[in-house]
Amino acid sequence: MPGFHHVELWISDLDAVRSEWRWVLTRLGFTLDSEWSGGESWAAGGAYLTLTTSPNLSDAVHDRRRAGLNHLAFQGGDRSDVDAIMAEAASRGWHPLYADRYPHAGGDQHYAGWLENASGFKIEVVAER
Repeated sequence: MPGFHHVELWISDLDAVRSEWRWVLTRLGFTLDSEWSGGESWAAGGAYLTLTTSPNLSDAVHDRRRAGLNHLAFQGGDRSDVDAIMAEAASRGWHPLYADRYPHAGGDQHYAGWLENASGFKIEVVAER
């Protein structure tokens, strides 16, 4: 069956941004599946997302503009759900991106919001059609 099995993000200081990730993943319908010293996994839709701190990091800073991960896009529910997430995001540690073009920064037919957290990870929250 096609699709993602899981995605693993290496984060230099998970403790510093744990609450940001926990808020947004819970809000998006993910469930905390497992937790260990320096990491945790969140499950939804038959796949999971792992957030972990690794001793093998080659750089402590994530730069979404370098080769590698630019952003993760999540199903955000309907438009009102996306609006509610975007309205609350700043108080939860996520900085809105492209606010002047919200909710159509991705084009007239695409309803979504973009957020960036303190460790430089960017997510997109997409409304279902």
